[in-house]
Amino acid sequence: MSAAAIRRESKIDAVSVSAYEIPTTSPEADGTITWDSTTIVIVNVTSSGHTGLGYTYASLATAVLIDHMLAGVVYGRDPLAIPQCWADMVKAVRNVGRPGIASMAISAVDTALWDLKARLMGVPILTLLGAVRESIPVYGSGGFTSYSLSQLRQQLHGWATEGISAVKMKVGTHPEEDVARVRSACEAIGPKVGLFVDANGAYSRKQALRKAKEFADIGVTWFEEPVSSDDLDGLRLIRDSAPPGMEIAAGEYGYDAFYFRRMIEAGAVDIQQADATRCGGFTGFLQANGICEGFGIPLSAHTSPSLHGHICCHAGRARNVEYFHDHVVIEQRFFDGALRAEHGLLKPNLSSPGLGLELKRKDIERYRVYGNVDSSGAIAANRAKA
Repeated sequence: MSAAAIRRESKIDAVSVSAYEIPTTSPEADGTITWDSTTIVIVNVTSSGHTGLGYTYASLATAVLIDHMLAGVVYGRDPLAIPQCWADMVKAVRNVGRPGIASMAISAVDTALWDLKARLMGVPILTLLGAVRESIPVYGSGGFTSYSLSQLRQQLHGWATEGISAVKMKVGTHPEEDVARVRSACEAIGPKVGLFVDANGAYSRKQALRKAKEFADIGVTWFEEPVSSDDLDGLRLIRDSAPPGMEIAAGEYGYDAFYFRRMIEAGAVDIQQADATRCGGFTGFLQANGICEGFGIPLSAHTSPSLHGHICCHAGRARNVEYFHDHVVIEQRFFDGALRAEHGLLKPNLSSPGLGLELKRKDIERYRVYGNVDSSGAIAANRAKA
């Protein structure tokens, strides 16, 4: 069906949201928090018998916000008019605050709209967007501070043997132990695999300066959030002072284009991170890519590999995708068509329309904490008509 025919005949006739709380394989921690479960919020948007799927990793409150504030915004709209839907969702959340939960809610709906558009047109989402590359490198990510040295070494070594060219571990919970843990990790992966560290903002500026030198001496080439990502002056200090060969990365908590512009203009990062499940979906991620284009800064996708594998094969500034342990487990377990890294690369399947993802509803149902497709869709439709 042509785009013109779709536009004449199709309207969004259902919007549904559900949330699932998935236990982690073991207790996990980074430099600032601990957790034992991950909540995934899933959106379905339907038109003319086709359903688009989008999701975000966020709190249950995100699902409530979608159901009560965003479903009615997109219901009844032209499924091809994604920029208009996105702009109207941004307007709708003005009084509740754009950053944070509201932006993650927009992200899930926006991604579902892109998936729906591609499915209506019968093409993979990468074909719809246009490919810059056919695959994108990943780096293995986990190495939680709650892991024993044995667990840490086993996980990172496993990724190295799978052909993944770089791995990342968490630091910062016990700063006095970090150098020894990083050295052990480096031994486990060998000299041909890059080692990244992520402090999640746990260090003070002086701690981060000292750790940057110590980590670089071991072979670390990527230092993520050495201080809080809100401390742009601190990030700039670490970036300017870091040893040659060590790049400073941050940006995973960016919720809008203004955030990314401020971070880059401050000279705070060598590598700009962005997360399509937080920054406004594929639409917001492409805005981040455009800002990186303007400043000549590489872009790295934060987690959610089954989404970012597609958009990063289109985004020209994209360097890599974080192959985050928790999200890999969830996506492989509960989605047919989830992207799996092969020889260190994510390669979208061009034989399936849209994202090529189908939720395994029977498998995930036991973890549902909010909504379901039938009742939520009816609620959203009825609310939009009221």
